[in-house]
Amino acid sequence: MIITLIGMPGAGKSSAGQKLASLLGYEFIDTDKLVIDDSGKDLQDIVNDFGDLALLEAEEQSIINMKLNDNCIIATGGSVVYSEKAMKFLKEHSVIVYLDVPFGTIVYRLSNLATRGVVGLREKGLRGLYEERTGLYTSFADHTITVSRNDKVMNVAKKIMSEVMPESES
Repeated sequence: MIITLIGMPGAGKSSAGQKLASLLGYEFIDTDKLVIDDSGKDLQDIVNDFGDLALLEAEEQSIINMKLNDNCIIATGGSVVYSEKAMKFLKEHSVIVYLDVPFGTIVYRLSNLATRGVVGLREKGLRGLYEERTGLYTSFADHTITVSRNDKVMNVAKKIMSEVMPESES
């Protein structure tokens, strides 16, 4: 089984994904790391040097060129939902789980927002991105996991397992 996590920056996709992969003995893939490895640049450097579109294109290419094995967890960048091609690829190969985190919790968690390489942040602000992306995340998700500010990473991983994994595997 392949599980893809989507959601806002600060939703906990990488943290929960790593924990989930560890619990299940699965491979963990962070698509932000793939973009960095493929381009040789940090996400914010791509945005600063080439613009938001360049980051979206780099993200899309990294995703559709991924070599997937059974039994892996994929944590995506928050802007992946802007790419129909990337989302189609992920939808065909995995179960998509949206980590739905309240806006206030996202703000609380994102102390490093200006250096994270967030597509659209300059134009729309964090609130605008949250409102715009929430509908996209929901439309692509096979499952939605509600995450509160007080949820620990282990708790989120267990919520994902209980929602997504067949009873015999969890």
